[in-house]
Amino acid sequence: MWAKLDGEGPLYQQVYRALRGAILSAELAPGSRVPSTRSLAADLSVSRNTILLAYQQLLAEGYLKTREGSGTFVAAELPEAMTAVARASRDTARPSRAAPPRLSAYAERLLEAAGGRPITWEFGDKPPRYDFRYGRPSFYDFPHETWCRLLARRARRASVRQLDYGAPEGRSELRQAVAEYLLRSRGVVCTAEQVLIVNGSQQALDLTARVLLDSGDGVAMEEPHYPGARLAFAAAGARLLAVAVDEEGLRCADLEPPPHPLRLAYVTPAHQFPTGVLMPLQRRLELLAWAERHDVLLFEDDYDSEYRYAGRPVEALQGLDRVGRVLYAGTFSKLMFPALRLGYLVVPRPLVKVFSAAKATVDTGSSSLEQLALADFINAGHFERHLRRSRARNAARRIALVGALQEFLGDSVEIAGANAGLHIVLWLKRFAASRASALRRRAAERGVGIYSVLPYYVLPQKRAGFLLGYASLNERDIREGVKRLAQAIA
Repeated sequence: MWAKLDGEGPLYQQVYRALRGAILSAELAPGSRVPSTRSLAADLSVSRNTILLAYQQLLAEGYLKTREGSGTFVAAELPEAMTAVARASRDTARPSRAAPPRLSAYAERLLEAAGGRPITWEFGDKPPRYDFRYGRPSFYDFPHETWCRLLARRARRASVRQLDYGAPEGRSELRQAVAEYLLRSRGVVCTAEQVLIVNGSQQALDLTARVLLDSGDGVAMEEPHYPGARLAFAAAGARLLAVAVDEEGLRCADLEPPPHPLRLAYVTPAHQFPTGVLMPLQRRLELLAWAERHDVLLFEDDYDSEYRYAGRPVEALQGLDRVGRVLYAGTFSKLMFPALRLGYLVVPRPLVKVFSAAKATVDTGSSSLEQLALADFINAGHFERHLRRSRARNAARRIALVGALQEFLGDSVEIAGANAGLHIVLWLKRFAASRASALRRRAAERGVGIYSVLPYYVLPQKRAGFLLGYASLNERDIREGVKRLAQAIA
C-alpha cells in the first residue's frame, strides 16, 4: 500500500506526506485518479476530514487536479527535478556526488582559525563533578527572585511600542544606566549615545572586526590572549601580531617601531587574560601614547575587572584616553549569567553611526524586555549589591583554592593571577607541556575538570599550565577537587 503513514505529527500531514511521496516517486502515475476521500479514509482508518485536509494542501501546491464530475487526479505534468529530488531523498544511503558549495574567503579563514574544531561556549550535558572550567559564574549567588520579578513586571506592563522592533544600538534606558554605572565604577567617560548594547563581548569583537578591519590589516594581540578575539580578527583577514606580556601587561617596547602597519591592538589591561597581570598607570599611558603616535585604535576588553580582591577596581584605559582611540567592551555574562546574552561596547563619537548601522545589519537589535529589566536592575541598586556579595563570595572561593593548592601541591606548583578575576593559572614546575593532555585525562578519571593554558598561546610553552576557574564551586568542592588533582599528579 503506497499510503503508509510515518507516525510523525498530525494525521492530515502524515497522509499529505504519504500521497506526495507516492506522486513524486511515480507510484501514483501522472494523470492517474486518486482514491475518493471516503474510500481512502476507510482504508487508513482515519476521518474523512483528515483526508480532505491532505487533499486540499496537495491541490493548493499543484500535485493534484480536479475535473468537474470526474474526480481528483494526479497532475499530468510534474517538473523532472522534483521527482529526481524525491528519489534521491528516499535513498539516504547513496552518497551525494554534488560538489560542496563554494565558501567565501571569510568562511575559509574562519574554518582555518578554528583549526577544524567546533566553535562553542556550551559546557555540555555532563560536566565533571569538580569542574574548574573558567567562565561560569555561581548561579546560586545571583538574586533570581529579584530578577524574575523585574522581568515579569516589564512583561506585564509592556506597551505595543515595546513589543515592536527597538533601536539596533539598544534601549535608551539601558544605555543611560550602563553609561552612569561605568563612570562611577570604572572611570569610563562616555555619553549614553556612545554605548552600544551587544549580545555579549564576542559580538563586540565581531562588530569591531567588521567595521574597522580589511583583509591584511595588522592587529596586535597580547601573548597569551583570549582565543575568541583571535577568531574574530582572523576571520576578518587580519594579520595577527603576538606581543609578549610581562609582569606589567603588554610590552609596548616590542611595538616600537611596529614590524608592519597596525590598525588595532587588543588588550585586557585591568586583568590580563589569562595571566591575571594588572597593567599599571605608567604602562597604560605609554600604550596610549604609542597608539596616538602610530594612529592605532585600542580595543579594551574589560571582561571581569569588577572582581578585584585588594583595593577598588582600577580605572579603565578608556578613562585616560583624551583623543578617542579606545573602544571599551564589557559583558554581563560573568557578572550575572551567560544566558542573558547582553554586553556593551563604548565607541568613540565618530564611530557611533557606523557601529549602529553594523549592529542593525547583523541582528536589528537585542531583546527589548531583558534590556528594560536590566536597566531597572541597575537603577534600583540591585546590580551593584549583587556585585558586592559576589565579590565577597568569590574572594572566599579564591582563598579556598589557593590554600588547597598550597596544602596538597606545595612548592611543586606556581600560582599566577590570584588577586583578581574568577580564575588562576596553575603552572606545574616539573611537568612538560607535552604531558598536559595525559594529566587532564587522569584528573577526569577522578571527576576533576582542568583546562590547559595552551589554547591561549600562539607560541609553544615548555611547562604544563592549567586555567582553573573557581566561581561556580563552593569551598568544600574546591578543596576536594584539588585533593583529587594532587592524586592525579602524584
